[in-house]
Amino acid sequence: MRWEGVDKNVAKMVSETKLDQARERRKVREAFKDVQLRIDHCLFKGNHTGLRTKESYEVNSRGLEIFSKSWLPENSSIQALVCFCHGYGDTCTFFFEGVAMRLASSGYGVFAMDLPGFGLSEGLHGYIPNFDYLVDDVIEHFSKIKENPEYNGLPSFMFGGSMGAAIALKVHFKQPDSWDGAILVAPMCKISDEIMPPWPVKQFLVAMAKLLPEKKIVPLKDLGELAFRDRTKLEQASYNVLRYRGKARLRTALEIIRTTREIEQRLEEVCLPLLILQGEFDSVTDPSGSKALHEKASCTDKKLCLYEDSYHALLEGEPDEMIIQILNDIFSWLDDHVKRLRR
Repeated sequence: MRWEGVDKNVAKMVSETKLDQARERRKVREAFKDVQLRIDHCLFKGNHTGLRTKESYEVNSRGLEIFSKSWLPENSSIQALVCFCHGYGDTCTFFFEGVAMRLASSGYGVFAMDLPGFGLSEGLHGYIPNFDYLVDDVIEHFSKIKENPEYNGLPSFMFGGSMGAAIALKVHFKQPDSWDGAILVAPMCKISDEIMPPWPVKQFLVAMAKLLPEKKIVPLKDLGELAFRDRTKLEQASYNVLRYRGKARLRTALEIIRTTREIEQRLEEVCLPLLILQGEFDSVTDPSGSKALHEKASCTDKKLCLYEDSYHALLEGEPDEMIIQILNDIFSWLDDHVKRLRR
């Protein structure tokens, strides 16, 4: 793979490094982190000075070393906490950096973590032995942040993309009264039939997962091709060198399928303020899932934004003007809800 502006030796090292373990992923990220923020993507444009960022590693109660990052306004008070969960195969240290810097520049305290098995956190790359483990890890991490006396009394919002939105919903099921709202981008409430394996294949995978749970044999279409409408931004996504690529691991695929089915059956339990953002042409997470969530959620404070012609990667892979519109929708919703909570 060729990366413009990257030293040939660095590119060779990155291309040849296996990313199964966190040690290798951290080595690759160290070589690429400065290059990533220089790509010509609208998320990284703008003057985001006056921010305080912090990267940390902490061993959680399951004995896994978890990577986390925060972006805080340095010269103004924090008006609310925004806690982010990334999607399948992703990390909080690439495209989300641009979103986080914009939020922090507007007075929000932004916190994110790499899920176990993804990004810079420990765990076999791309492996989810049990989806509920991820949910509990997220609750543990963000609960510590919210319990910090420095943030006492501040509103708190979950922000999740795709699989991260499914995690946010599962967190809400376990903590129904702990959050002031959720922003769900292309939520994984229902997987598109375009990438769902047919029934006979699923039955075969269920049987095989008992014997070879970590095996990479689940066929998947190129999610980048399906998720990015803007072809230039799809090329820029190659700079996300921590992203999990290739066939899904058996147990991971089954856990994702199981989780989406569970969420579909529990939509009526959703009772917190919601902002749902969905591309009409999303062929990764089915738009009907977002529509069903908006219709069935028991809360009255809920908003569904459907974007005509848009694909799955709403904040990363759309034309610049659409990404800016979606960011404006998010900021408007957040600002409005913070104002309401302060009355």
